Amino acid sequence: MELKTVKIEPPKDCNMILGQSHFIKTVEDLYEVLVASTPTIKFGLAFCESSGLCLVRHIGNDEELEKLAVEYAFKLSAGHCFLIFMKNAFPINVLNAVKNVSEVCSIYCATGNPVEVILAETEQGRGILGVIDGYKSKGIEEAKDVEERKAFLRKIGYKL
Repeated sequence: MELKTVKIEPPKDCNMILGQSHFIKTVEDLYEVLVASTPTIKFGLAFCESSGLCLVRHIGNDEELEKLAVEYAFKLSAGHCFLIFMKNAFPINVLNAVKNVSEVCSIYCATGNPVEVILAETEQGRGILGVIDGYKSKGIEEAKDVEERKAFLRKIGYKL
């Protein structure tokens, strides 16, 4: 077995969701929940089929994001994983709907941070062991940081 990492860097103002699924119909079902969840969302998604033809299946409503999802999914080439890049929405807007798709097994991360995906490769194929989402903690929140956090959440409309 060989361990590998693949770096994924979402573009500015873009978030991503990396998950595990189990069936080719994932592509169409995820498309449907994404467009139904938030009307302004722009996204591209790719799914690594791990049986039959073993193709990277893809769809989206934004050509650049779809191309990016395909590129990174192919770099991962890990069985039945899916990758969604999105703009004009946050993962919080779609995550429960994505998790409720019957083919979705788990979510590795939902983030706008750079991610390192840790893969194991054997003779049979590749699997995702986990992810490193963002950076190591640099300190502990203090009173001024609490105020900044609260102000930020209100600025972007997630708190009153």
